[in-house]
Amino acid sequence: MVKHVISCLFGAVTWTMGISVEMKRLVLLFWVLCNLVPQAVSAQTAREVVWVQIEARPTLETALERVKSYAVTLPDVNGFALSGGWYAIALGPYTPEDAQQVLRSYRVQGLIPNDSYIALSATYGQQYFPPDADGLDGGAVAAIQTPSEPESQAPAPDVQTAPTASETAAHPQTEPDTETRAQAQRSESLLSRAEKRALQTALQWAGFYNAAIDGAFGRGTRNSMAAWQGANGYDPTGVLTTRQRAVLIGQYNAVLEGLDMQIVQDFDAGIEVRLPTAVVAFERYEPPFAQYNAAGDLAARVLLISQPGDRTTLAGLYEVMQTLTIVPLDGPRSLSGDSFTLVGRNAEIVSETQVTLASGEIKGFTLIWPAGDEERRSRVLQEMQNSFVRRSGVLDPGAGETADQQIDLVAGLEVRKPILSRSGFFVDAAGAVVTTSDAVQSCARITLDERYDAMLSGVDTDRGIAILKPKQTLAPPAVARFSPVPPRLQSEIAVAGYSFEGQLGAPSMTFGTLSDLKGLRGEPDVSRLALETLPGDAGGPVLDRSGNVLGMLLPRVEGTRQLPEEVRFALTGEAISSVMVQAGLSLSEGVETASLDPEDITDRGIGMTVLVSCWE
Repeated sequence: MVKHVISCLFGAVTWTMGISVEMKRLVLLFWVLCNLVPQAVSAQTAREVVWVQIEARPTLETALERVKSYAVTLPDVNGFALSGGWYAIALGPYTPEDAQQVLRSYRVQGLIPNDSYIALSATYGQQYFPPDADGLDGGAVAAIQTPSEPESQAPAPDVQTAPTASETAAHPQTEPDTETRAQAQRSESLLSRAEKRALQTALQWAGFYNAAIDGAFGRGTRNSMAAWQGANGYDPTGVLTTRQRAVLIGQYNAVLEGLDMQIVQDFDAGIEVRLPTAVVAFERYEPPFAQYNAAGDLAARVLLISQPGDRTTLAGLYEVMQTLTIVPLDGPRSLSGDSFTLVGRNAEIVSETQVTLASGEIKGFTLIWPAGDEERRSRVLQEMQNSFVRRSGVLDPGAGETADQQIDLVAGLEVRKPILSRSGFFVDAAGAVVTTSDAVQSCARITLDERYDAMLSGVDTDRGIAILKPKQTLAPPAVARFSPVPPRLQSEIAVAGYSFEGQLGAPSMTFGTLSDLKGLRGEPDVSRLALETLPGDAGGPVLDRSGNVLGMLLPRVEGTRQLPEEVRFALTGEAISSVMVQAGLSLSEGVETASLDPEDITDRGIGMTVLVSCWE
């Protein structure tokens, strides 16, 4: 190229000797065409190829050692001289698209440093490796190499994956760190406001910046830049060079390496969002969810939420999602106007759901991530929040498979189930409940009808009775009234209880007779009954023919001695009263003495009976 320019200039000077002004102008035009057009062509060619720069060394000797080491394991390894006496090690040449793939793939595999970046051909001078290379102007090196390692991510069925955002912002196409402060300021002036905010965010993440993320580089930002430079071995000028900005953003994004964050466009759900496509993949639609389940060893999941509705629908979804196992009980949650947030944590997972209502469409997402990986989880969550875009349309309520519907599934997701569910009954107008002590032992949480939290107010394990008080005031349909007169032997009795532990959604009634006013060993606070019950009935009220409560059904005692199936026992009202007094409650006596129809007894029993559930 230099020889070409000298030849043109020599010809122009020779031809201008002894000719007119007009002719000199023509010769000058000839010189411009001769000199500048080839330069433009050369510049255009340089823009067509890029390189992945992985290192730079201050001496040729050390650069040769490193470039030969890389050449053992990587293809397309080259070495070039840089301005300022440094020597670069680069991979390529590639098209810009292929370079992005190589950069991402090799970083993930740990084959190249995390601060590697994409550089233009114009960055480099004389090529020193491989020894037989023809240089940047030679045909052998100028030919575009096809990367052999990166693999493309195939889009999931019915889900379109948008091209990944260019990593050039994080790893700019520029020369190594030889910029002067003035050059750094000029390159900084070309940054967009979004790029400046990204730098402030990265500085904040690194612990050097604690002011507003506003994209304005004031004194606080400059001081934080200088502090970061000093901590990373750079001259603390307060102005980041292009290379330093790349290193900072590279540090910030290093936590996301291996997750392959990609913009996914789910046209069926009408949602666009950035997802960790290396660890989750689309599996199926179960309205209102598009389920992206774990694609590898990391137990991560994503739900995209999309359905038509209003505030009532939104509130219903808020309640339903809290019954799912993917939303652990421990964590903040709020429903406000047109949006809700749910956070759930346990020893295995952290789940966060964010949903909004707009224009009759409910959309959002749930991110489920393994517990103990909070830094990556919070960054993935941030990426999803920042990239979430609502597109037109919602998920078809009839989409997906329905063949696997089960009573303990909601939209294909497992409903949280209690460890144990038994029966109980209301004993005052504020919602205090009597139940069996077996139902409330070693519970992290106790609920009434699986909706209302309750706390243990009193317990007598010897007698097998517990008193619960709801954490909010309730209005029971009916309250137990205890029989004012002793029951008659062989009189008819009834037990109300959740025989099937809540699966039927309402109590059942079982009818039998009173066999004895004491236990088999003569216990005075126990009555013996003749009727067949199920485990879920334990804790339920035993009613006489007037609808008054005689006592509480005790659990069936399992032991070496097998009793007949119809033998059951109940704790008497007097024993229940003594435990209630210890809990600050008083027993209410009934006034009914006349016999009621079975239908009336059933109404009274069902009205006072409540499902008591013990949760992990």
